[in-house]
Amino acid sequence: MKKHDTKIIAVSGKGGVGKTSLAAVMVRHLILAYPNKRILAIDADPAIGLSTALGVDVKMTLDDIRKKIVKRADAGEHHEAIEILNEARFKIFDTMVEQNGFAFLAIGRPEAAGCYCTVNSYLKDVISTIASDFDYVVIDGEAGIEQINRRVMEKVTHLILITDQSRKGVQVIKTIKDVAEELVMYEKIGVIVNRVTNPELNKYIEVSGEEILAYINTDEHHAENDIQGMSIFELPEDSEVFDGVGKALRRIKILR
Repeated sequence: MKKHDTKIIAVSGKGGVGKTSLAAVMVRHLILAYPNKRILAIDADPAIGLSTALGVDVKMTLDDIRKKIVKRADAGEHHEAIEILNEARFKIFDTMVEQNGFAFLAIGRPEAAGCYCTVNSYLKDVISTIASDFDYVVIDGEAGIEQINRRVMEKVTHLILITDQSRKGVQVIKTIKDVAEELVMYEKIGVIVNRVTNPELNKYIEVSGEEILAYINTDEHHAENDIQGMSIFELPEDSEVFDGVGKALRRIKILR
């Protein structure tokens, strides 16, 4: 049976600009807009912040599987290590947390120097295969697109870059865009300017002519929710963050 076309949305930007929160709100929008679709949230940030934002309790990460394979191979248990590789797809399903309306997968810590490249490559291929079983995949990555390319998948359909109104934030997403043009295949790209404190400064923000999908003002509702440890699903729909992410997803043709 022919697989459907998966929409893969990668979210990237400088740390501290609200990237993870916006990725979580994207997941919520997809759940509301497409209740009959299969949605996967992938946390590719070692801090596993996306799980907190989505209210997910993570018991095991993909890196736990990788370390188990490497440990057995280092101990000379090559036969067992190969068996674990063959079972990797099923073990990844064990790490996947099924929630109401979406599934969640945490990648875990970054690869350490000296890791088994074959193992890492194999697991990346398994994740790509699993992702193709879903209609929508949202990836919250570390600052920089290299990690998404190396550790998750080499192709995304939508690349969304997050910045605030700082010069450093804008410089980071410009760098990410340059790297992505060499390392990642993507179909659409756009920018969200988050935590806007002074709308007059927005005129200075430009990323090689790429479309600004939304300007999102500093959100008191979200700040209050966050300090109380509440998930993004408890955020009011009339909040700046919820509304702004919805506009961005419609402009980049993810939402109708």
